[in-house]
Amino acid sequence: MIEEIYKAVILGIIQGATEFIPISSTAHLRVIPALLGWKDIGAAYSAVIQLGTLAATLIYFRNDISQITSGFLKAVKQRDLFSNMDSKIFIFIIAGTIPISVAGLLLKGFIEGDARGLYVISFALIILAVILFIAERTGKQNKSMENMTLKDGIMIGCAQALALIPGSSRSGVTITAGLFTGLTREASARYSFLLSIPAIGLSGLYELFKERHELLNENLLSLIIATIVSLISGYLAIAFLINYLKKRSTMIFVIYRIALGILILILLSQGILQNLD
Repeated sequence: MIEEIYKAVILGIIQGATEFIPISSTAHLRVIPALLGWKDIGAAYSAVIQLGTLAATLIYFRNDISQITSGFLKAVKQRDLFSNMDSKIFIFIIAGTIPISVAGLLLKGFIEGDARGLYVISFALIILAVILFIAERTGKQNKSMENMTLKDGIMIGCAQALALIPGSSRSGVTITAGLFTGLTREASARYSFLLSIPAIGLSGLYELFKERHELLNENLLSLIIATIVSLISGYLAIAFLINYLKKRSTMIFVIYRIALGILILILLSQGILQNLD
């Protein structure tokens, strides 16, 4: 029992801390347990404990969510959905959630199977780190969320679908896309977190319902603890990244991703890690 609680706390910290920082929660949830000799917790378990990070997002951005929702309802009453910026952002988020929802359903088997291989994860870490570096160097970074267009919202939403590739990082690909559209680092991060709400919510609730018998009967205590811990660590991670990106670039995450990707490849070549276990 104590060992299961310990594992749940570690998994919750990993999930919450790495879900929002652009270094891939899936990569860390695969690699760290493997190095500790634990079995892969699986995509379903990962999706469910993401509900803790969803709660962290809802709490941290409660004022933004209230303002955006109120703006949308006001626009509905006026029968002009683009009558105010808050309504526009609400619509951008809904439109941006469609790509990952469709791709998730179409590629579910691959995502939960071969895609969780460590070679896929390591290459995703490295390749998308390079793309983030390019976005950091070429993005104009002169737009706030209020200056976003529907095209920007859809582009970032399409990028979010890439997060289905383990190792890519949902926050990483959406922040990268935000930089390419000209958003500032802080605006990219804020929009990334708001965009995550429906995606994480739908994924977590779907997996909880689909795997409810196995997850709730065998891992209920572990799930509860990991989810609560991920809420706390997720909230702290959001606060950290928002403040960090106000004054600093994403280069530290680019370097970290490349280093982690190379480390995984080395550990695989040495037989310390197994590709699929």
